[in-house]
Amino acid sequence: MTEALKRRPDAATLERAAAWYLDLRDAAPDAPQHQEHARWLALDPTHRQAWERVQRLRQVFEQLPEPIGHDTFRAAHGARRQMLKTLIVLLTTGGAGTLAWRERETVRALAATHRTGTGERGEIILADGAQLQLNTATALDVRYDASQREIRLYEGQILVTTAPDPQQRPFIVRTRHGSIRALGTRFTVRDAVTDSLVQVLEHAVEIRPAGGTAPLLLQAGQQARFTAAAAHIPAPLEANADAWGKGLLVVDGWPLGRVIDELARHHKGHLGCDPAVAHLTLSGAFHLDDIPDVLENLSATLPIRVIYRTRYWVRVTAA
Repeated sequence: MTEALKRRPDAATLERAAAWYLDLRDAAPDAPQHQEHARWLALDPTHRQAWERVQRLRQVFEQLPEPIGHDTFRAAHGARRQMLKTLIVLLTTGGAGTLAWRERETVRALAATHRTGTGERGEIILADGAQLQLNTATALDVRYDASQREIRLYEGQILVTTAPDPQQRPFIVRTRHGSIRALGTRFTVRDAVTDSLVQVLEHAVEIRPAGGTAPLLLQAGQQARFTAAAAHIPAPLEANADAWGKGLLVVDGWPLGRVIDELARHHKGHLGCDPAVAHLTLSGAFHLDDIPDVLENLSATLPIRVIYRTRYWVRVTAA
């Protein structure tokens, strides 16, 4: 096997392949873009590898249940710029990222009524006066009926501030792992895929794992994770747990790896951290609306450097 064939597509090549997909999607059969695309494929073996990855991703979209498949994906990410970013993220995360789109909850998230994109936040005032703040990359549905008030959180994180209900209907947030019942309260819920995290700021909530195990009463000042099988032991609530609602990440003695993981949730693309510097600790408040500026500040205060392969692919390494 030649060295050229051993190479894999880099981030820039994957980004170009995603752009070709959008260019050719609606092009007429005799459009000149097809010939230009063929010449691009012939320039380098990695171009063809990148294009094959795009085609595999396209097949995943086609396998999604209707109407969540092609039409819903196009509606949710119809603008070229946003759709390009979405494709790049899926392509650069490889097989694991592609498989994630097959998961039931993620598929449903594509058709959710309320959603925010990566790096975006939002707010919803519900019919009863309750407030929901949506963190980055969040998708949910609101289901109010005569018997209950239900929020179905498919992905992401919300900050809930409940309101009194004249009908005295229970207020419930459901994730893929179970349900959280509000007991006159203010709290956050995050779907972290492998588990759900609940943080109680005021009053209390009741957590019920989907597997039917005993419920957990979580009081103000506590937080706990839970899976479908069981709820974990409560821990003290981290300070500034709701700072993201103000566009801030506030940390106190956090390892750099954890900080980068949190910033990555707000970055449109891949943001990773070299394990060699992940142990470095830091404290401070960082603005989530300007990730490049945060990274620049970190590189000025820590022995690290920030490598950009493209604006969507970033890695923090040792200086």
